[in-house]
Amino acid sequence: MTPGLRPYYVPVGNEEAVFAAAFNQGLSLLLKGPTGCGKTRFVETMAYDLGRPLITVACHDDLTTADLVGRFLLQGGETTWVDGPLTRAVREGAICYLDEIVEARQDTTVVLHPLTDHRRQLPIERLGVTLDAAQGFCLVVSYNPGYQSILKDLKDSTRQRMVAIEIDFPPVDVEEKVVAHEAGIDHDTASQLVRLGQAIRRLENAGLREVASTRVLIAAGRLVAEGLGIRDAARAAVAGPLSDDPVITAGLFDMIDAYVGDAHG
Repeated sequence: MTPGLRPYYVPVGNEEAVFAAAFNQGLSLLLKGPTGCGKTRFVETMAYDLGRPLITVACHDDLTTADLVGRFLLQGGETTWVDGPLTRAVREGAICYLDEIVEARQDTTVVLHPLTDHRRQLPIERLGVTLDAAQGFCLVVSYNPGYQSILKDLKDSTRQRMVAIEIDFPPVDVEEKVVAHEAGIDHDTASQLVRLGQAIRRLENAGLREVASTRVLIAAGRLVAEGLGIRDAARAAVAGPLSDDPVITAGLFDMIDAYVGDAHG
């Protein structure tokens, strides 16, 4: 993404208005949607439009409270406190985006509670201080509801502190524009890839943990932009990442031949 340019995002509903209204009221946001549907790009776009710096954290099950808040580190023979990404965002008035929040342990995410209600405060126990969130701070978290198990879900006490925005794969016409723009390919090629993606998403009980995201369609398009045939590009960037099972992969290859096999391949 070129510095200074607005990230390319095509809204499909009122998500931009909801985000801006929540931001202006100091409310936290919960983005719900499948992997690769554009949640991160949406946050980048809103940070740009609102003129706020963006600090992104990819959550995982080893993420600790110290990873978010900060810790004492030995630097140059002295013990120095170093802010974590959440603390930096609170001090600077930045948007803090916690991607796939449910991957983090629940004892880690509890630290978010005072930030997501009327207090808008971050207690730092190691320093014995409580920070008030600077003007412009906004907490945004995301997760994929269809992928999480009952053991990995947001606590109700966390959910009810946030404004939720549902983000799904865009309609066909919008997705074609996105794929064409992001991959730098012509509309006809983008249309073939999107039709393939739509067909894969319609599959039921196909043994796929995830369906074809907009992200993988863009990746295929970028391979085409480099001169690879569209069939080979779709096999490498769409079918390959979706499954390791030879039977399922063969089925995806058949779909690729049916949807994009007539041209460029």
